[in-house]
Amino acid sequence: MLLTEAELKKIANASRRHRAASIVLKEEMAAATARSSFDVFLSHSFKDAEIVLGAKRIFEELGFTAYVDWIEESQLDRTKVSSATAELLRTRMRQSKTLICVHSNNSPGSRWMPWELGFFDGFRTAVAVLPVAKNSSETFSGQEFWAYTRTSMGPDLQFCL
Repeated sequence: MLLTEAELKKIANASRRHRAASIVLKEEMAAATARSSFDVFLSHSFKDAEIVLGAKRIFEELGFTAYVDWIEESQLDRTKVSSATAELLRTRMRQSKTLICVHSNNSPGSRWMPWELGFFDGFRTAVAVLPVAKNSSETFSGQEFWAYTRTSMGPDLQFCL
């Protein structure tokens, strides 16, 4: 069984409790600045913002802290990626216990996901793929480099944390 985009979007929207997305993000950013470590670094395509927010909520409901760059680091300008951006992400990955790649149909277009996976896998072995299907009839085939990760996550999200 795969999580679907609709399920994750529903979780993301339910977590807002009728508050504006901008208010929710400001609250998230304020809480994140106090953290120096995270249980999970969520690697993802920025095109999947709502899906990733749903995945983040699932991990938080399980009692884990989850790092999402565009929530915790609002100052990052995605149009002007620099060596400082890469160094900030390296620092955050070093502060994280696990890297989970949220894999969707948008993932193959991400330049950062393979880089994050390679960097993280080089110094920690806690790497997993969380496949997200477009709909419930879809299957997960992934990409060639996913074959080198340690595990793929199923419905029981706690097993690798």
